[in-house]
Amino acid sequence: MPEYILIIDEKDNVVGKEEKVKCHLGNGILHRAFTLMVFNDKNELLITKRSKEKMLWPNIWDGSISSHLHEGESYEDAARRRCPDELGIKCDGLKFLFKIRYQAQYKDIGSENEINAVLVAKGINEVFPNKKEISEYKYIDLKELEKDMKKNPEKYAPWFILIFEKFMGLQPK
Repeated sequence: MPEYILIIDEKDNVVGKEEKVKCHLGNGILHRAFTLMVFNDKNELLITKRSKEKMLWPNIWDGSISSHLHEGESYEDAARRRCPDELGIKCDGLKFLFKIRYQAQYKDIGSENEINAVLVAKGINEVFPNKKEISEYKYIDLKELEKDMKKNPEKYAPWFILIFEKFMGLQPK
């Protein structure tokens, strides 16, 4: 059974829904998404490597969770729904940070065309990733991640690079 996600206008107003796969073909249809950034007690960020089964950007490092919203869900609701499915945990105390708008092409296969809300969860020290979604994971120091992202950007999802740059710009110097 196909999964339907929310299609939106440039102001993030819902204008309908469409099959997830169709939203990612060609230049993509603008849709809602979120990225959750999970931190442990050491303020290290949990990053996850996308499964090799993913249509777009397989085996590429991403935020803790990146996914889509379903009809009637807030960004926080969608993140709470995906936490058990992807990380095997409950995520309470989510905090909304910001949104980004981007479009990125993946080879000749398709693209992401999204307004992506960024959320944060803190104090999560142990996860139990779903191997269908996540092939690898690790907690990483923010400065170490920043250095590696600059040195090896091809290892990271394009939306995650944009999100991380904006997130780091919000941090006290």
